[in-house]
Amino acid sequence: MATIQGAFIGEVSRQTGLSVHTIRFYEAEGLLQGAARTNAGYRIYSPEIVEQLHFIRKAQELGFSLKEIRDLLILRDRRMGVCSHVKSLVEEKLASVSAKLRELEAIEKDLKAVLAQCKRQLKRHSRSREERCPVLVRLGRSS
Repeated sequence: MATIQGAFIGEVSRQTGLSVHTIRFYEAEGLLQGAARTNAGYRIYSPEIVEQLHFIRKAQELGFSLKEIRDLLILRDRRMGVCSHVKSLVEEKLASVSAKLRELEAIEKDLKAVLAQCKRQLKRHSRSREERCPVLVRLGRSS
């Protein structure tokens, strides 16, 4: 711990579970306020910055992009965190996640169909290694 109130980057990394590289990246991207520096030039991160890193990490776990997190931080820091503004951002993210889930469910369905076809093919031609794999045939076809 440094004499200035705060922590060096290694300690902040341990507290937040973020790598030193990631913390520096967030700082370079403008997601963090600038850290104070010691006389020797080492960064000292305040408890507020550590809290902000926890905020960023949790927002990323919820699927928010860095741009979206930046918007959330602006709302929070400017005390504009009116629930209706934040609600709108969360609704957009939820709609995006729902669309991705539908896409993934369609992919899952296709993969299960291809796997079933592959199993049937192997069962019919268990002794023949010359049969073309139905998965490769299907992937080679245009929709």
